[in-house]
Amino acid sequence: MLGTDFRTGSPVWLDLGSPDTDGAAAFYTAVFGWSFTALGPEAGGYGFFQIDGKTVAALGPLTEDGANTAWMVHFMSPDVQATVAAVRSGGGEIRMEPTDVMGEGWLAQATDPQGAEFAVWQPGKTAGLGRVSEENSLVWAELHVPDPAAAIDFYRGVFGWRSQEMQTPGMTYRVLSLADGDQQQTSFGGVAPMGEGAGGGVEKPRWVPYFHVADVDATVGAVKENRGSVLMPAADVPDVGRISWVADPSGAVFALLKPDPRM
Repeated sequence: MLGTDFRTGSPVWLDLGSPDTDGAAAFYTAVFGWSFTALGPEAGGYGFFQIDGKTVAALGPLTEDGANTAWMVHFMSPDVQATVAAVRSGGGEIRMEPTDVMGEGWLAQATDPQGAEFAVWQPGKTAGLGRVSEENSLVWAELHVPDPAAAIDFYRGVFGWRSQEMQTPGMTYRVLSLADGDQQQTSFGGVAPMGEGAGGGVEKPRWVPYFHVADVDATVGAVKENRGSVLMPAADVPDVGRISWVADPSGAVFALLKPDPRM
């Protein structure tokens, strides 16, 4: 389960690169009840989404040439240089070399061998998100790629993650957990094969953030009311909960989950 006791490989930060930061701030405020605080010109338009003063995500303008709007999951590293070396050794690409972010931490951006983008964060003054696994915050990170087994091998080499297979209707799902500790208690995400299901037929290799919501159907309604789109209608998944895939008005994909209370 996601928590804020961040260790190597934990999802530690989440941000959205958008071509319309004002529109994105208004959309997510309406859908999740978040507040948005811009950090000022020196931060290049970057800012924080918060609930009760705790950061749940961040938002900034697109900074890479040719980049498309997307949510970016950051994973914790105690040594960003060593992690970057492991990414390269495993066949991944470094899109942004390790950079000191105003003393808050060290950031690198990478792409795995199948094309899914992610980021690496070595904490400095900022440890990571202030709220996860609660309503309207990040609860799960899911990777969709053509070859899940190859992805597991790559990320194991980078972060030491473990995986456990789970059979679901029509596919084998692989649950990810951190390198040490109880495997179920340290699970934080999963890997699924790309297909016609969750991505609504518009998938590409990607990490997808899942946000915990109290009512998936009501939140889907709020997405549509605020010019977002529905990629996968709300559906119940046995032993998981109720899920929907959606996108914001600029096309950034994310998912909604009301976890099964028995899990």
